[in-house]
Amino acid sequence: QVYKGLDIITNKVSPQEQRLCRHHMISFVDPLVSNYTVVDFRDKAVPLISYIFARGKIPIVVGGTNYYIESLLWKVLINTKEKPSSAPRPESDRKVELEQLDSAELHRRLSQVDPEMAAKLHPHDKRKVARSLQVFEETGIPHSEILHQQQEEEGGGPLGGPLKYPHSCILWLHADQAALDARLEKRVDDMVAAGLLEELRDFHRRYNQEKVAENRQDYQHGIFQSIGFKEFHQYLVSEGNCSPETSALLLEKGIQALKQVTKRYARRQNKWVRNRFLKRPGPNVPPVYGLEVSDLQRWEEDVLKPALEIVESFIQGREPPAEPLRMERDGKENKRSPRVCELCDRLIIGDREWAAHTRSKSHLHHLKKRRKLEASGRAGGTVGDSGDAETSDEDGSLPLP
Repeated sequence: QVYKGLDIITNKVSPQEQRLCRHHMISFVDPLVSNYTVVDFRDKAVPLISYIFARGKIPIVVGGTNYYIESLLWKVLINTKEKPSSAPRPESDRKVELEQLDSAELHRRLSQVDPEMAAKLHPHDKRKVARSLQVFEETGIPHSEILHQQQEEEGGGPLGGPLKYPHSCILWLHADQAALDARLEKRVDDMVAAGLLEELRDFHRRYNQEKVAENRQDYQHGIFQSIGFKEFHQYLVSEGNCSPETSALLLEKGIQALKQVTKRYARRQNKWVRNRFLKRPGPNVPPVYGLEVSDLQRWEEDVLKPALEIVESFIQGREPPAEPLRMERDGKENKRSPRVCELCDRLIIGDREWAAHTRSKSHLHHLKKRRKLEASGRAGGTVGDSGDAETSDEDGSLPLP
C-alpha cells in the first residue's frame, strides 16, 4: 500500500475511511521504483511514530506484512548506508546486482567472508545470501557478527535485538478457515467488479509492455511482488492477440489463481503470527490478544468492544480484562541448522524443515527405492564377515529354495 495508485490490487483503505482517522505511509512510492525495501519503510515509519507520540497520540500499526511490522517492533534490521534516507534510493541497488550472479558463486563469496552466515543460509536462497554479502561489503563487518551484537544487547534474544517500544500489544484478528476462505474469494470477485482489470491494463501499458518486449519481466522486486501481477500476466500479454475464447479462459485462470494465492498468503500470515510472535524465543515479546472475526455480524461484541477495552487498559496502565494468547515455546528448535540428505542429495536448513523433508513424498519415495534395492541385494546373496552367504527377505522370512 506504500505505492501510488493501484488502489484495487493493493486493497487500499477507502478515502472515506481515511477521513475518519489520519493515515500515514500510503501511496507515496512510485510503483516503478524496484528497490524500495523494509529498511526504507522502517526509516520513514520510526520518525512518524515518534511524531505521533510527541503529539500525545497513539500510533496504530496495521498489517499486512508481518515482516514489516517486526522491523518496527524489534531492533532486527541493519543499516548499510552511511546516510539512510526515507526516500527510495535512486542509485543502483547492490543487492539486486548481486542477485544476478550464479547461486553457487554467491554462496562461495559469502563463505569466504562470513562462513558462519553461509552455513546457515541455503545456497539457492539468493536474496538472503545477496543481502548478507551486501551487509559485509557496505559495512566491512560480517553479517553474523552484527546479528550477534544485536542479540547480546539488553532485551535481545535469538531472533534479534530488543523491543523498540516496550509498552506495545498486538491485536490479532483471526477467523475460522472456511469463513476466511469464503471471505477472500468474495474479495477477489469484488476487486474484479470494482475495476481490477482496467487498473492492471493501465499499469501494463505504462510498464510491462516494454519489459515483455525486452523479455526482462521481474516479479521479484518492488510492486511486482504484490499478489495479482503474476497471476494476470498471461492474460494481459495475450489480450488482443488471441481468440476471445482463449482470452476468456486466461482471464478465468487468472481470477482462480488470484483466489488460490490470496488464500495461501492468508495461511502464511497466520503461520507467521504463531511462529514469530507466539513462539518467539527470548524475552520482550508483546502480548498477543486474539479477536475472533469469523462472524462479521458479531463485530461489535467479538472485536470492537474487547479491542477498545484492551487498548484502554494499556493506556491506563492496568491489566486488560482479556487474557493474551499463550503457546508453548520451543527453545530447542534451531531454525538455521544445516543438514544434508544424502538420499535425496539436498541441503536442508532448519530443524522444522528437516522434519518436514523426512515426511515428504520425495524423501519417502527415495527411501522406499533404496530399501527395495537393499532387499534385492540381500536376495541375490551378499557375503558376510564369516565368508558364508547370507540371504533374507526384508520381513525376516527365509527365501524359497
